[in-house]
Amino acid sequence: MSTVPQETRAAQTGRPMDRADARAKVTGAARYSAEYAPPGTVHAVLVGAEIAAGEVTGIDAQEALRSDGVLAVLSHLNLPPLAAEPHLLPSLAGASASGQSFFPMRDARVHYAGQPVAMVVADTLERAGHAASLLRIGYRGEPHVTTLEEGREHSYEPERIFAGFMPGRMGRGDVEAGLAEADVVVDAVHRMSANHHNPIETAAATAHWEDGRLTVHDSTQGPTATRLTVAELLGIPPSQVRVVATAVGGSFGSKAMIWAHPTLAAMAARHVRAPVKLSVTREQMFTACGHREEQEQRITVGARRDGTLTAIRHHKLSPTSPFDDWAEPSLEMPARMYACPNHEGVYRLFRANTMTPAFMRAPGEASGMFALETAMDELASQLGIDPVDLRLRNHSDTDPTSGLPWSSKGLRECYERGAQMFGWHDRDPVPGTRTDGHWLVGTGMASAVYPVYQAMNPQRARVRLHADGRAVAETACAEFGTGVGAVMRQVAAAALGIDAEQVEARYGDTDLPTTVAAVGSAGSGAISAAVHTAATALREQMVERAVADPDSPLHGADPARVEVAGGRMFVRDGGGESYTDLLRRHMMFDAEALGSWDPPGSDAGFAAATFGAQFAEVGVDPDLGLVRVRRMLGVFAPGRVLNAKTARSQLMGGMLWGLGHALLEATRMDPDSGRWANASMGDYLLPVNADAPEVRVEFAEVEDRMVNPLGVKGVGEVGVVGASAAIANAVHHATGRRFRDLPITVEAVLGRG
Repeated sequence: MSTVPQETRAAQTGRPMDRADARAKVTGAARYSAEYAPPGTVHAVLVGAEIAAGEVTGIDAQEALRSDGVLAVLSHLNLPPLAAEPHLLPSLAGASASGQSFFPMRDARVHYAGQPVAMVVADTLERAGHAASLLRIGYRGEPHVTTLEEGREHSYEPERIFAGFMPGRMGRGDVEAGLAEADVVVDAVHRMSANHHNPIETAAATAHWEDGRLTVHDSTQGPTATRLTVAELLGIPPSQVRVVATAVGGSFGSKAMIWAHPTLAAMAARHVRAPVKLSVTREQMFTACGHREEQEQRITVGARRDGTLTAIRHHKLSPTSPFDDWAEPSLEMPARMYACPNHEGVYRLFRANTMTPAFMRAPGEASGMFALETAMDELASQLGIDPVDLRLRNHSDTDPTSGLPWSSKGLRECYERGAQMFGWHDRDPVPGTRTDGHWLVGTGMASAVYPVYQAMNPQRARVRLHADGRAVAETACAEFGTGVGAVMRQVAAAALGIDAEQVEARYGDTDLPTTVAAVGSAGSGAISAAVHTAATALREQMVERAVADPDSPLHGADPARVEVAGGRMFVRDGGGESYTDLLRRHMMFDAEALGSWDPPGSDAGFAAATFGAQFAEVGVDPDLGLVRVRRMLGVFAPGRVLNAKTARSQLMGGMLWGLGHALLEATRMDPDSGRWANASMGDYLLPVNADAPEVRVEFAEVEDRMVNPLGVKGVGEVGVVGASAAIANAVHHATGRRFRDLPITVEAVLGRG
């Protein structure tokens, strides 16, 4: 078997490279799902419920149907039944992946405000919107539950959470005994507001039936997941559904699960016998694609005088929908972060009038690690131990939950390099001692961790080599801002021994080889493994053809000694030839190979996660209550870095997301109406360029031989984890006051909220 020289691989992977779609994005050539308009395309508009609980008593559509251009008004009164019930499954499962087990407009019941109760189809978007405003919908309201305080007394302990992925209770050792053994105990309650996804592109789907086959242009992280979900709900074979997602304008989890709109677009298209475009409005994004739930976490941490942890008790309370047991797994990674013999994690849920919450960037890790890392900072303060040193004293080379060794870690290096680069050890540990004019200045740090999720089915890719020396790498994955196209080019080029600029990446179409939805930071690992497998198979095919060819300079050579570089196959100190010469001599226009990679199972004998350390400096204006983040540093150990440019951008974006989580983002519920009170980009606060500090990202690159062929662990979400805790700890260092609720508002800093 031939191998790729290390120097060739290094030349193609790891180096910074522009995204494959960069030129198309900046020139406007990239086409998004809502921009596809087959001939005869008409438009659908959703109408949401105006009450939070109850039922629809009647829909008067006569005036709307008389409006110009209106083709149909669909509701529970005339929408065809589904062929199957939606299944709440993670999109890594390689199966249908509905965002909730409820599908709208099947009966008159209203479960939450904004739930779609009608859909208007017209020849233009404006006419559809106008006709929707003419609908007269009657409601019978019922009492509703939407907030923590309303649901607290009705909470229960679920058997499983997170789409059935995680247990509702976990533990090891004896927590009560561990707390009794502790010299110092920190016991604190943390509250986090609900958060909503706001990608630049809202959810959208364009559905078109032709000769019994359905094509859906869907804004999705997982074209294959959309294909399987829509096919199952409509009762048609997946082979009759093609899903295209050539450009996706951000997701952050909102497009990881499959919501109702692509299926509704397909149903409307079949009803009116024309292509239908359905775009979710910005306001509807707050009730259409899930959210990070409001939550309360109580964490109790015990330690000896030397800083050794003796016990952690971590409980969470949050609302879920009337039909699903969902909670983001906030307790999972905190349980695995430090060497601690005694741990208890318990989720409690209550049924609320909300849609099912969903994945939101670093789902669970961002919120759970905020609670743990602020508690660790408080513990360090009480013990008089440096926060970095406290974490090093409790570092573990094995997963404390399973006892398995980590596939790779690198966390010690992240702490040490981060502290040195940030100037951490020069800080005065006493809070409130450093000023800059009237600003109070503080620094804080926190650990970051994110699990390495593996797909549950084989990952496939195809690589084709043309006689002119160009190559094409193909998978069905979506590109939603992560730079996967560049990674595909680099990985294929490294295996073939050619320049990445000679490789074209094709993706975002279920007619291409199947790959899993790029969720849970698993995309780069799964997709690169599939492309690597296909390109390696193609390289070996070419080498075998050359050594078997009497006219080749490589005839009779040992395939294991053949190396590839610069588009040539050669033996060191011997002969060689190019791929082009070989293909042309054999009258071949091209050669191709299909590769399939089987991810390791849960019994692989190791634990896997990406680790990092986050540092932040803030300024606090005590008179105005303003918090300004001045600089951030993150040092991460993500295994092998395939593209330094896109990986650094992903981590930087995650850190800035963490800034928003810490200081700005909150969706507020109006308990009287049961509706989100700030469902707009004008009222839901997000960081902008003026909020962005100096952000520095560094890699502690570690070798990982277990997670996948290239040792890639992913960077999409770990940058979020730890950022909010580092900022909150910095605010404490600046002011001497501990802030346990997110976001940290002006009112809270001023002591008024």
